[in-house]
Amino acid sequence: MEFITELLSYMAENKENLLQYTFDHILMVIYGIGMAIAVGVPLGILAARYEKIAPFILSTVNVIQIIPSLAMLAILMIYFGLGFTTAVIGLFFYSLLPIVRNTYVGVKEVSPNLLEAGKGLGMTGLQVLRKVQLPLSIPFFMAGLRVASVIAVGVACIAPYIGADGLGREIVSGISLRSEIKIYAGAIPAALLAIFADTILGFMERRTKKRIV
Repeated sequence: MEFITELLSYMAENKENLLQYTFDHILMVIYGIGMAIAVGVPLGILAARYEKIAPFILSTVNVIQIIPSLAMLAILMIYFGLGFTTAVIGLFFYSLLPIVRNTYVGVKEVSPNLLEAGKGLGMTGLQVLRKVQLPLSIPFFMAGLRVASVIAVGVACIAPYIGADGLGREIVSGISLRSEIKIYAGAIPAALLAIFADTILGFMERRTKKRIV
């Protein structure tokens, strides 16, 4: 109970810094995931439509995902320097796999009968993709976005090691000072952000499934 009181007191005294760190954290995640969507969705569609290049695309994003996050950020730091940009690029790479894979699976899972029906109505291949495959693959995409968001919130916590801000600033400072209060002051809001993102995107995923059904 005493620890909780101390923690709440610390968070109240430093609420301005914590709010700023939270804002920076959210901004990094949004930018990173936004870039991943812009690149990952087209890659997933390409992999689904052209089976010959699908193994290359999926293998590449899989390899990126298994690189330890701190090592990835350290490598990026060599080329892009310290700061916000490097952290965003790192989050972009870590968000690619679930978005590419789920887009690929979503497009591939559309029933061949529906594709034939679209072609029978005189649709071109692009029209079938835009009006049939993509709308029906939205629940899969949302599931990938949900996973990517949770991963990005977690990975963003180590961004301070390469000069960026975010809630990891409190965690890293707490580790250096051996202060449990500071570690929890950064870890708890980060965990709440991950839970919030998972809950909201999970709700949206279920809504898209119901619309399709």
